[in-house]
Amino acid sequence: MKLKPLDDRVVIKATELEEKNVGGIIIPDTAKEKPQFGEVIAVGNDEDLQENVKVGDKILYAKYGGTEVDIEDEKLMIISRSDILALVK
Repeated sequence: MKLKPLDDRVVIKATELEEKNVGGIIIPDTAKEKPQFGEVIAVGNDEDLQENVKVGDKILYAKYGGTEVDIEDEKLMIISRSDILALVK
């Protein structure tokens, strides 16, 4: 199934940045916060949004923004343009 967002929405796959642990302490997954970084999977049909955000871009999004969906056993997020905080280069 393919997901095509409408208007100013973006579909992302949440990812985590590499975490470097200097002290050797291992933090369990249950204690970690929800990731705020993601890779853009699809972009809506808003022209201004399409100029700034492309498929494959890495973004930083609002902590409590978006809606989680499960598509074919893959967890994706649908977020609106206002939830995108920055592009990660």
